[in-house]
Amino acid sequence: MPGGTMEKRPCALIVIDMINTYDHPDADALLPSARKIVPVVADLIRAAREHDAPVIYVNDNFGQWRSHQGALVDAALDGPHAELVDPVRPDDDALFVVKARHSIFYETPLTYLLWELGVEQVILTGQVTEQCVLYSALDAHIRHLDVTVVRDAVAHIHPELAEAALEMMRRNMGARIIDGAEVTFTADTDRDDDADADAEN
Repeated sequence: MPGGTMEKRPCALIVIDMINTYDHPDADALLPSARKIVPVVADLIRAAREHDAPVIYVNDNFGQWRSHQGALVDAALDGPHAELVDPVRPDDDALFVVKARHSIFYETPLTYLLWELGVEQVILTGQVTEQCVLYSALDAHIRHLDVTVVRDAVAHIHPELAEAALEMMRRNMGARIIDGAEVTFTADTDRDDDADADAEN
């Protein structure tokens, strides 16, 4: 394929489903974890902007097929948990992809967008660790992207499943599992040797 038209970036911060009304059946179980990660996600967004790294929001459309970025943000800010949305809301430079299913790649233009940007590494944040984050990490891995998952910037519903999901991403997908304080917005493909070996199997 010919080169993309956008300026190349080595990595991108992906913010998954953080524009959220929290009115779904699992919300009560998710909220305590979401509250913990919001400050970390907000810090990562600020750091990415400071380093001119792309910030890409990939967000569920709440089943509203006429919804778009503005409508989704407005609905979340009008909801009962706006305090979890406002610190991580997209700015005018943020990229926004609407999804309908768990994976950020399923039937979305994200693969093409990352190629256009020249992104080699995705840094995953958001919710839910054992669902959308897990499936997105797998889809990124099979697209030959390097995957970093920020453990204190992903929220869970079931703690034990989240821990298992993080280990699966590390062992099976070669993902780097790190804390927000360790994130740098440059391409970093140095991964645990055992994780690399496991991911090849």
